[in-house]
Amino acid sequence: MDFFSQISLTSQQTERLSRDAFEDLREIIYKNTGLFFPENKKYLLETRLGQRISALQLKNYTEYIELLKNGAMHKEFPVLINSITINETYFFRNEPQLEVLEKELLPAVVSVKLKMNHPKVKIWSAGCSSGEEPYTFAMIIHEKIQPRFPGIQFEIWGTDINTNVLHKAKQGEFRQYSIRKVPSVYMRKYFSKEGDRYRLQSPIKEMVIFKHLNLFDKSRMNSMRNFDIIFCENVLIYFDKDAKIQVITSLYDALNRGGYLLLGYSEALYGLSQAFKPVHFPRTIVYKKE
Repeated sequence: MDFFSQISLTSQQTERLSRDAFEDLREIIYKNTGLFFPENKKYLLETRLGQRISALQLKNYTEYIELLKNGAMHKEFPVLINSITINETYFFRNEPQLEVLEKELLPAVVSVKLKMNHPKVKIWSAGCSSGEEPYTFAMIIHEKIQPRFPGIQFEIWGTDINTNVLHKAKQGEFRQYSIRKVPSVYMRKYFSKEGDRYRLQSPIKEMVIFKHLNLFDKSRMNSMRNFDIIFCENVLIYFDKDAKIQVITSLYDALNRGGYLLLGYSEALYGLSQAFKPVHFPRTIVYKKE
């Protein structure tokens, strides 16, 4: 999940984003999402919201901030978030983690479930973007795991703060970029080509539950419980330390005892949480809730 992307200024924009307006916008976004925009990302708010200001026929950023402060937050804030979050992902993106998921984590979790006579495994893709990650899990489970453990039910959740990408995820239609690393056996079995798009087929599409979720919203996060494996990749890097600690605590609470948390390559829990036990695998680290 990549929130920040370089884009050029629009010709429609008539006023630059002042420092005061930038700080006001940054504070509004941070208070509601935990996403922190450093000084060198000011251009992102300037360009993305410049387009939104034009669409709303407002004069400047100050008027937009007043719009947010004077009662339009509930309606406009999701649009703001969709405007400033840019999501880039594809199927089978992190091969070392997927190998660990298939060969180590899922068998270990299933073994515990069978001993407990509790035949449900819950997996969560937190920051799922347009769905490629949770759908990848679904294909691996359907192809490799479910035949070995037919008595186990697998429940896969995908959540994101961006409602636009969630809509795309639910549609299950993808372009060449997204499917470029899908193994041929999965392409033949689970995709159909329609023009320049590739449509995901049943039963994979029906295996994933998508939900709009702000990871910084404590009350909403309290509804996410009893997960066995959580993937939260390339999300924490966009929070400051305090927000990271809050989100990690919520993810910890969402996991069952003995559950696993997986982060992106550039992310780690060092200095943020001692509640997890690092488990080292070739080319990847997994954090276990003891």
